[in-house]
Amino acid sequence: MTEERDATDHPVIRHVLIRGRVQGVGYRAWTELAALERKLAGWVRNRRDGAVEAVFAGDSVTVEAMVSACRRGPPAARVDDLQEQVGHASLLDLCRPGERFSVLPTT
Repeated sequence: MTEERDATDHPVIRHVLIRGRVQGVGYRAWTELAALERKLAGWVRNRRDGAVEAVFAGDSVTVEAMVSACRRGPPAARVDDLQEQVGHASLLDLCRPGERFSVLPTT
């Protein structure tokens, strides 16, 4: 029997910074869709330095699969570097009220 897990079952939080050709190629929209399909919580945003920043929260297997997917990104993207670190629960406070996963303004 397979149980569907929610992002709060085994909370693991990862904070990632993705560099390369990741803006203007649908990376944020792709990330939002991929995270929601995986039932992850968190957010994604562009940064003024050209990178994309994201936070993913959920069970460890699903979060790691999402981070791995981010190393490829959507078809038009070119990921040159992905930095990953343990995230803190306070990062999830940036999500918009009522949203599991938010696309945030550029910072």
